[in-house]
Amino acid sequence: MHPTPPSRRRLLQLGAGSAAALATPWLRAQAWPTKSIRLVVPFAPGGSSEIIARATAVEMSKLLGQSVYVDNKPGGAGNIAMTEVAGANDQHTLILGHIGTLAVNPFIFEKLSFDVNKDFKPVSLLAKVPSLYLVHPDLPAKNLVEFIALAKSKPGQLNYGSAGNGSAGHLAMEYLKMVSGTFITHVPYRGTGPMLTDLIAGRLDAASIGAAAVIQFVRTGKLRCIATGTTQRIPQLPDVPTVAEQGFPGFEMTQWYGLNAPASMSPAAIDKLAAAAAKAVKEPATQERLAHDAAIAVGSTPAEYARFIGAEQQRWKPVIARARIKPD
Repeated sequence: MHPTPPSRRRLLQLGAGSAAALATPWLRAQAWPTKSIRLVVPFAPGGSSEIIARATAVEMSKLLGQSVYVDNKPGGAGNIAMTEVAGANDQHTLILGHIGTLAVNPFIFEKLSFDVNKDFKPVSLLAKVPSLYLVHPDLPAKNLVEFIALAKSKPGQLNYGSAGNGSAGHLAMEYLKMVSGTFITHVPYRGTGPMLTDLIAGRLDAASIGAAAVIQFVRTGKLRCIATGTTQRIPQLPDVPTVAEQGFPGFEMTQWYGLNAPASMSPAAIDKLAAAAAKAVKEPATQERLAHDAAIAVGSTPAEYARFIGAEQQRWKPVIARARIKPD
């Protein structure tokens, strides 16, 4: 065997080094994630957010080869969790995006410690949840028309609960109040769970809540659904008409949930997450779980989700201004 000339050996070494350098980012992308992924939910347990997060996390864990676990961090209308995740740089922390934190809070809080459009990267729109308009069964209103008539006959005497100022439920009821010309007193809570407890107990008259969290109570008669915020009736409640059907054409109100990452998350990780998230929500087991709670699986690319967030921000900014919604 003839020895390799020094010049050729040097070229081979340089070539091998260059190949290794080029392969390193690819190898890192393939290796990610290297540990468990924390999915922060910025709300208290018991609402639609937890249902969506847990159903998606189970399937993403299988696809990514690492555990994706849900960590509830409620408080500050979701801003506490958003602040924490905005500063996370461990490449393994995500947050469940929501209409409230991404499309509402930027317009109701004078100053936030983060910028939703600069400090977070959109990953994928996971699901949409129909907003249901509900009353306690003892309230003498079988449908939306009767509820509005009752509210107009007793201005300010009826009340409704929400998960807090600026929450999806708050927006939904203020939107309905605006188009119907009614005055109903708002009672903010710290999360959907405690508010739902009081609504079922009769300490509240009404509320608008995502279908995923309350469909079971409607089915068992503990709550009465007087309208859905969707453009069409939902198959889970085929006998319940939409708000639009009951005198308000064009009315639509749905909650939505997506996956967002800190801006420090690498592009390769974002792409891998987006592919896993889109596949996870379309898995039969996930779709069955979401459909049981009337949630609609979506799954989108980062670019599609970014455009969606922008459109929602433009949609709700004027509604918030007209309703003069302020934080707690």
